[in-house]
Amino acid sequence: MKKLENVGVLVARILMPILFITAGWGKITGYAGTQQYMDAMGVPGAMLPLVILLEFGGGLAILFGFLTRTTAIITAVFTLLTAFLFHSNFAEGVNSIMFMKNMTIAGGYLLLALMGPGAISIDRLLKKNW
Repeated sequence: MKKLENVGVLVARILMPILFITAGWGKITGYAGTQQYMDAMGVPGAMLPLVILLEFGGGLAILFGFLTRTTAIITAVFTLLTAFLFHSNFAEGVNSIMFMKNMTIAGGYLLLALMGPGAISIDRLLKKNW
């Protein structure tokens, strides 16, 4: 049963960061437009490098199981913040779905923070529990 659990956590770690890795890459390749959008939403565009670091770098960290618990907590908080900052205008139809999507993602990352990266991870290889 433990082997199945470890494989399941690995599959979850592969699936969970796909959205963040692709979004982070999109922000890298569309930097100026993303920065303008952030400014228009009242979020300083100067924060974009941190957003890219979290989405792209954090996504890769989760994928490989490196700094898993810490990255999962930070990603959960980030996802909740983006829900409230960018998706709380429910008068725009898609925002209610995007808000609930972010709540769901945050829940998954909180669970990953509690469960840890599983046996198939860099964290376990390094014998770290961060």
